[in-house]
Amino acid sequence: MATQKNYVSGWTAFAAVLMIFGGAMAFLEGISAIAKDDVFVSTRNYVFSFSLTGWGWIHLILGIIILLAGVALLSTGAMWARIVGVILAGLGALANFLWIPHYPFWAIVLVAIDIFIIWALCTNDHQHHAATR
Repeated sequence: MATQKNYVSGWTAFAAVLMIFGGAMAFLEGISAIAKDDVFVSTRNYVFSFSLTGWGWIHLILGIIILLAGVALLSTGAMWARIVGVILAGLGALANFLWIPHYPFWAIVLVAIDIFIIWALCTNDHQHHAATR
């Protein structure tokens, strides 16, 4: 009786690695915002305005969850992990979009990474799996 090992390859593996990287960066961003570092600038007269400490906690928690979901996706490749990854990448993109007033360049980079993660997890990797069977 042969056991089939689950493995992740292609765009799914790349998305998982980006989730781990993006989660770690959001975690560090959250720590920096909570510590009230001088890295962040508060712009005045922006359409939306939030507390830097509050956003720090949001990024810290969201970063940990995205990092753990990326590890789960990389280790299992299960459909539930892909769905969770798409949802969390969407939440991460939204959080980083609202983070633009504090750190514009990095927020736009992370929004782009989150959008790429969503695309990579929604693409059809089944052609690769069918070719390897």
